[in-house]
Amino acid sequence: MRVLGIETSCDETGIAIYDEHKGLMSHVLYSQIPLHADYGGVVPELASRDHIRKTLPLIKQALIEAGCTAADISGVAYTAGPGLAGALMVGAAIGRSLAMAWNVPALAVHHMEGHLLAPMLEDKQPEFPFLALLVSGGHTQLVRVDGIGQYQLLGESIDDAAGEAFDKTAKLMGLDYPGGPLLAKLATQGNPTAYAFPRPMTDRPGLDFSFSGLKTAAANVIAAQGNSPDVQANIAASFQQAVVDTLVLKCRRALKEHKLKRLVVAGGVSANTSLREQLEQLLTSLKGEVFYPRKEFCTDNGAMIAFAGFQRLKAGQQQDLTIGVTPRWPMDQLAAV
Repeated sequence: MRVLGIETSCDETGIAIYDEHKGLMSHVLYSQIPLHADYGGVVPELASRDHIRKTLPLIKQALIEAGCTAADISGVAYTAGPGLAGALMVGAAIGRSLAMAWNVPALAVHHMEGHLLAPMLEDKQPEFPFLALLVSGGHTQLVRVDGIGQYQLLGESIDDAAGEAFDKTAKLMGLDYPGGPLLAKLATQGNPTAYAFPRPMTDRPGLDFSFSGLKTAAANVIAAQGNSPDVQANIAASFQQAVVDTLVLKCRRALKEHKLKRLVVAGGVSANTSLREQLEQLLTSLKGEVFYPRKEFCTDNGAMIAFAGFQRLKAGQQQDLTIGVTPRWPMDQLAAV
């Protein structure tokens, strides 16, 4: 069983081929960062057009690198949501069309399920059940995972996601797009205790997140202190520490409440070095384990979609030929396998 995965939810076109016995056979990725840099953020219409240009050539490349042809593909998986509607439609239209032309099943994959399962592409894989922290530009969620499709949403951001807060704060500081990774790099040069930024919603029960107030606190300091290199570094370090402290505290709370010892961390922010270090310390103190995808699979990629699609196909699931996407798609609506 061999699945082609197509990821076009936002500003990266990812294609991969996953084989039941050989594992990941190929994965190729095209980033649109240079296209959107002049605008300081993703322009949905430009993203959609670029996916149209890039998806089919990347599929051909992935097939060549895997040493296979269309006749070797058992199913076509594509990201159906959540994400930008136009970008999703490109992947859905191409995925469904190829599935029909090749006479194989089409598989609509949830983008966040792809991230959640990405650590299973590694040699060290978590056993069920586990807690998943999904942290990206668009989502911050804590999910209890009891099996493929058996997801219980425990908490999520009620406003800005962690990655979104990183990017917006970086923009306020005048950093280039995408600013989140640049802010994290700058933070290594600063003092994380220089500014007493809030740890939002940590002084009350529950597992939800809020990062808009933290972003506002940073904006106020930027306005008052200026933007000298030292000030920028201290703001970056203090901001990052506030985000990390908040995420770690909520993970500790969720692990204890649900009596879990395994934590999966995925999504673009999971590549943050400070976050990884402090979560490692947390799980060590709890005599547990933490699992990550390799850094190239932390951001959007086709490999996670191919693997999630393989799991769905293995369970006998597939979609009809109707082309549709779900830009807003709660994970608890997914079927178990």
